[in-house]
Amino acid sequence: MKRAYTFGFAILIGFLIWLLPRPEGVQPQAWNLLAIFVATMIAVVLRPFPMGFVSVMALAVTVATGTLSFADAFSGFSNDVVWLIVFAFFVARGFIATGLGNRLAYKVMSILGKNSLGLGYGLVATDLILAPAIPSVTARIGGIVFPIVKGLAQIFTGASHDPRMGGFLTLTSYQGSAITSAMFLTAMAGNPLIAELARGQGIEITWGIWAIAALVPGLISLVAIPSLLFYLISPTIRKTPHAKEMASNKLKEMGPMSSKEWIMLGTFVLMIILWIIGPKIDMKAPIAAMIGLIILLFSDILTWKDVIEETSAWDTFIWFATLVTLSGFLNKLGLSTWFSSQVVFYVSGFSWITGFLLIALLYFYTHYFFASAVAHIGAMFAPLLIIAVALGTPPQLAVLTLGFFSNLFAGLTHYGSGPAPILFGTGYVTVATWWKFGFIVSVANIAIWLIVGGLWWKILGLW
Repeated sequence: MKRAYTFGFAILIGFLIWLLPRPEGVQPQAWNLLAIFVATMIAVVLRPFPMGFVSVMALAVTVATGTLSFADAFSGFSNDVVWLIVFAFFVARGFIATGLGNRLAYKVMSILGKNSLGLGYGLVATDLILAPAIPSVTARIGGIVFPIVKGLAQIFTGASHDPRMGGFLTLTSYQGSAITSAMFLTAMAGNPLIAELARGQGIEITWGIWAIAALVPGLISLVAIPSLLFYLISPTIRKTPHAKEMASNKLKEMGPMSSKEWIMLGTFVLMIILWIIGPKIDMKAPIAAMIGLIILLFSDILTWKDVIEETSAWDTFIWFATLVTLSGFLNKLGLSTWFSSQVVFYVSGFSWITGFLLIALLYFYTHYFFASAVAHIGAMFAPLLIIAVALGTPPQLAVLTLGFFSNLFAGLTHYGSGPAPILFGTGYVTVATWWKFGFIVSVANIAIWLIVGGLWWKILGLW
């Protein structure tokens, strides 16, 4: 009965939006799609049914009401990021099947395993090292960090019965990826787009300017956020004085690497190389992941049955592709453009500091309506940048602040960027918990980047 009431509430909200007077300048199709999107998000959060089921229902309503054609409604299933996520699940299964995931997990523990928080910092440090060279955050987290997270989580949740540890490692990895992506121009696919959009307005942003501006607030966030999550989640195991010794003993018990582990490691390195040089040889990240999967299948590390039975991958494929479709068409149908035009009206009378703060916060929290950072950037970055500069905001400051937020806002939801559904698929964090802690972390990040970052940018002469 509770499930029926919950689902009915989601439908009621969507139906009310559908019936509300449509704002001037908004197409009927866009308004109807917004109603479906909001109802879907409410159902996803309240979870009366599995997300995949809710997503299929959303697609059915979208097509049945004529809001989108069948081809448009299912266009998200051909999205390259969606498929990269699916392949990342398969590659992670290879890490576990060969034992390489556990070996890497024990290695991390042997170095930073003195306490649980140290393990979180180890995952963040790994991502920070890789971030400047791998422009796909989905590939970086899905192919490299995710297997380590699963290995560590399985060790703790299996042996010590501490499910909170899995949640801590999952959220720390994800929130850390949002921060590291904000720190380098080459750490996320949307960052070069930001630089190009800024150049279109006559504002030049180089790799060096971006990195230097992000250095201080970024490092502080990387120190503060894992500690904040550790406090919020409170893993049962805090101190692990014997973890390093245990990890070293486990590594000895495992003995030398097997041939399949070496193949897995070689495949892993090959994928990293292809992800790094991919933009130069015109190879998309999913192709590199697909090559890795083929090698694992050919070498019998994985079987086709393993691929078919990876239910988390296929479930994620359905619901994430649906959200990509809905949010993408909200942009294509002009709802984002209409929304930006409303912003101009309300902030035009403020000083540039107040006006820009409102614009930045609006840009940040509208990410609840997007399943892709790149789509959000494409929809709203340029018009909001123009508004900010027109208000008197120093141009480079406006570009960089909105650019940093274009990465940090990914932490809000379990679909906010490519790595989100991968890590959410571990099952250690519920939707409600993810959203609650995502909002808390967003407040902390905004405070760090605007206050500490603002002082740092003042020293650099950006304003």
